Amino acid sequence: MKHTKLRPVAALAAGTLFGFGLALSGMLDPVRVQGFLDVFGVWDPSLAFVLGGAVAVAMAGMASIRRMSRPLLADRFHVPMNSRIDAPLVIGSAIFGLGWGLGGFCPGPALASLSLGLTPTPVFVAFMLAGMVAHDRFFVERPS
Repeated sequence: MKHTKLRPVAALAAGTLFGFGLALSGMLDPVRVQGFLDVFGVWDPSLAFVLGGAVAVAMAGMASIRRMSRPLLADRFHVPMNSRIDAPLVIGSAIFGLGWGLGGFCPGPALASLSLGLTPTPVFVAFMLAGMVAHDRFFVERPS
């Protein structure tokens, strides 16, 4: 495959744009995220606008996939084929939601927030990484 040297550059550019968007929208502040989730308290609707923008960009990206024969920097698209809702999906979603609600972070903003020096951020990231390692170690079947 040609263009393999451009893939890390494209990933860095996409990650930088994502991080800039998170910082610009204020989503690196866990209090803001928790304010969105506090619908019976002092509700902060700003995350709804950020999520709406993300959905619009994702919809445009998925529409462009249908018009392309292959990605620019890969041999094929890597689109999930499984659309089944099963127990691991529901349990994983619940764990993600609990972590997001309690910590005010999801993985991308947590990593970007490390640059702010907020005390809870490294603790959240450490537990997030521990959960990822535990999942890969105990719940992913390895080929024999």
